[in-house]
Amino acid sequence: MDKTVLVADDDRDIVKLITESLKFEQFHAIPAYSGEEVLRIMKEKKIDFVVLDIMMPEMNGLEVCRNIRSEYNIPILLLSARDRDIDKIIGLEIGADDYMTKPFSIHELTSRIKAHFRKVDRLYKEWNALKQEKDTNTQAPSSPLVLNEKTFEVYVDNQKLELSAKEFLILSFLKNHPNHVLTRDQIYENVWGDEYGELNTVTVHIKNIRKKLGVKYDFIKTVWGVGYKYTEGNE
Repeated sequence: MDKTVLVADDDRDIVKLITESLKFEQFHAIPAYSGEEVLRIMKEKKIDFVVLDIMMPEMNGLEVCRNIRSEYNIPILLLSARDRDIDKIIGLEIGADDYMTKPFSIHELTSRIKAHFRKVDRLYKEWNALKQEKDTNTQAPSSPLVLNEKTFEVYVDNQKLELSAKEFLILSFLKNHPNHVLTRDQIYENVWGDEYGELNTVTVHIKNIRKKLGVKYDFIKTVWGVGYKYTEGNE
């Protein structure tokens, strides 16, 4: 794969294990051992995915994640030695796309990264097929919400929003099925697919999307006991 993964942890043995495993899977892997080094590399190189340890000295992983998300729309997987739900929720709320606890399976880690890129490739093909079928853009010109599915950029009333990769994929899935009630299972299957994870992350991500969209438009409706639907009307 012609993809570059940045691996950041102050434990050099862990970084070595992950980078060597990723290279075996044909990824380009770049090591980093501090938050400051991560941010420097992000400015110097094109990074497609970040594996980021939370418990790093000086600048911890959550702060690094927040800095990355303010400038870049790339997937971030957090690593932590603490297996607490609140840590996972905080990580997802500040922009992480995935979360794993230590000790972890290196096979599971590489599988999650590979699954992410397979998912994106598959969605690109589906989006292109949908555009060809309709012979028009997937986004209605009159819509206040515009998604650029090539760059993963989102605009509301011509104002750019910063969404994580998973947030973008969820919003795109909902928008491409307007007025259809979609269950959390359907959203999870479409966005995460064969990746490992928890169904509750769908709820956290949708909460983040709503917060970023603001109060002017209530695009995502909750259908209690069923799931969610996207609508630009007053239903």
